[in-house]
This record gives sequence, structure tokens and C-alpha cells, in this order.
Amino acid sequence: MSSLIPVLTLLLGAMLTYYFGIKAKKDESAHKHKEEQYGKLLVKLQGFVGATANGKTKKEFFDEQYKGWLYCSDEVVEAINTMVRLVIENQGKEPDPVEGRKAIGDIVISMRNDLHGKTNLTYEAFRYTDVLS
Repeated sequence: MSSLIPVLTLLLGAMLTYYFGIKAKKDESAHKHKEEQYGKLLVKLQGFVGATANGKTKKEFFDEQYKGWLYCSDEVVEAINTMVRLVIENQGKEPDPVEGRKAIGDIVISMRNDLHGKTNLTYEAFRYTDVLS
């Protein structure tokens, strides 16, 4: 019986190592996927900002947003919904620039929080730069 304990310990250790290794790979894969999807959403947000604002990019953003229901944190979904409400309320006219900048910045900060944990940045740290050729 005493010679069986090291074998059982070895088997248990191997099983736990395998389990936690698989779990870590799944978590890493999910994180990478979420990061890629957030990147797509972030680029498409340009459709709402300054000289880059256009209907095509806005539509592409909304296509990505619908997919986001599968992977976005609650905080990101709520931040996007706030921006969408702002767009709907100001349909046909420019929203207040500060309010618009806050809505978009809050989405980005929510994504950072979801991917990296707490961040010290605020919405004011995020800016799109219009590059005109």
C-alpha cells in the first residue's frame, strides 16, 4: 500500500497539470479572440468621429456590435448602448462634441478594463486623429 501512494500522487499531479494547462490555453485563446474583436470595433468607431465619419463604417461598426453580444463584457455593451442612444437622440445633427467624445472614450476604456483589468486612464486620454491626405 505504501508503494501505491507515490504512484497515485504522480497520477494526480499529472492530471492536475494537464487540466490547468488546457484551461490556461483556452483562457489565452479567448483573450486573444476578444482582443482581436475589440480591435475591429475600435477601428469601426472612426465612422462616428470627425472627418472619418461615414455611413459605411458606421454600418460595419453595427455589424461588429451585434457580434459583440457574444464576447463583450457587460461594461462594454453598456458603453456602446450609451453611444448608440446619443447617435439616435442627435439623428441628423452633430452631438455635443464633449458628450460624443466621452461616449466613444468610455467604450475604449471599458474595453481596456475588460482586457487588462483596471486602468488609470479616463475617456479624455483617448483621441482619434483625423489624417487627411
